[in-house]
Amino acid sequence: MRVRTTAGAGAGAGRTVRRVLVAGVGLALVALTPLSAQANGATGAAAEPVVANRAAGVIGAAAGPVSVAGAAAAPVAVTRTTLAEDTVIPRGVTVDLVRRTMTLTAGEKRHLRGRLEATSTTTGIVGLTERIRCLDASGRTVPVVAASARNHEGSDTVTYATPGHLPLFADLLFTAPADGTYTCVLQGTAYSSLTGSYHLTAVAGKTWLEADDSDRGGAGWWQNPACESADSGGACTYVGTGPARRDAWVFYDDGTPSRKWQAHPDAVSVSAQANLELTTCYHGTASCATAMQAHPRGKNAVVDARFEFIQLGTTGHACRTHSTTARRTVTDDAHHAVGYSFLTGLPVDPACGTRDFLLRIYLKHVSGQTVKVDGVQSGVTSLTNGIAFNNFG
Repeated sequence: MRVRTTAGAGAGAGRTVRRVLVAGVGLALVALTPLSAQANGATGAAAEPVVANRAAGVIGAAAGPVSVAGAAAAPVAVTRTTLAEDTVIPRGVTVDLVRRTMTLTAGEKRHLRGRLEATSTTTGIVGLTERIRCLDASGRTVPVVAASARNHEGSDTVTYATPGHLPLFADLLFTAPADGTYTCVLQGTAYSSLTGSYHLTAVAGKTWLEADDSDRGGAGWWQNPACESADSGGACTYVGTGPARRDAWVFYDDGTPSRKWQAHPDAVSVSAQANLELTTCYHGTASCATAMQAHPRGKNAVVDARFEFIQLGTTGHACRTHSTTARRTVTDDAHHAVGYSFLTGLPVDPACGTRDFLLRIYLKHVSGQTVKVDGVQSGVTSLTNGIAFNNFG
């Protein structure tokens, strides 16, 4: 890894020179040793029941829900467990922040959503990864682990909704592999090649883990193919210029196994969501295949993304298409950024003749850096994923 001194590019007002991470900014999703609950305050979390329809709109990497058109979906009872005390995330350590224990039967499903809000003690750039990891009674991780990542751009960053406060979200549809007790943990990891003493801090009250209180019967999960952090073999999907594709269909023509999801016969409507993690491929980054590094650092990337949830007809073609679009800018300072899309309360049209649905994301390069679509790392950790839900009356 290398550290370079360079001019800040739109990461915060009033800065002319800052220390930044140039190479080796992988998502650091290797197995690291978590601190004990007593050491990191996880046992100080407060649980509160809430009733919420969490799939309520489209949000960007640091934005809140925005409502979209669609019939009202039935509320889902969830319990939110909130971090009670600010908790330090030291460099290179995975910290358990909040946990939820559930007793489930084989095949039972739960939607978990985590929010990690972090501050930094340095004006330099520090990588942040959030994970939701579920463990069985023996302490073994049950695949899949859900994750999202972004560089914290410094304590003086004013481009976040709250200056210096970076929020990340992650979603997991957990399916119990057998009868038993499972503990799901929200974790945070900080990493960079900066020298000196620094750390990130998970913010109390703004960091939490939500989990359904009942079975999400028939819900479906999508994840895209393997894509390791460094991608030395060029296995990932890229959208941009040069040898990269100009556009791509995530979950559809990117090597994801083809699948249809069938709405339950008793569902009054359906909902869907997707988390799309992208990484910019500037010169010298350790996060993209060398052939995909088209521009010097600071060019940034602009892409258009369209999330589609399509009800199919009897011929297997589109009958009713529901979609939402967004233009996203991913800066080279942020480097990794995840966009969140939601479609809620969608009616199942009987005229289509089937209750089959297709979920996909159309991604088109607009300008700037080539971007990598992050996928499954180490065979277990998913950074780009989607979920479909039945809504029962």
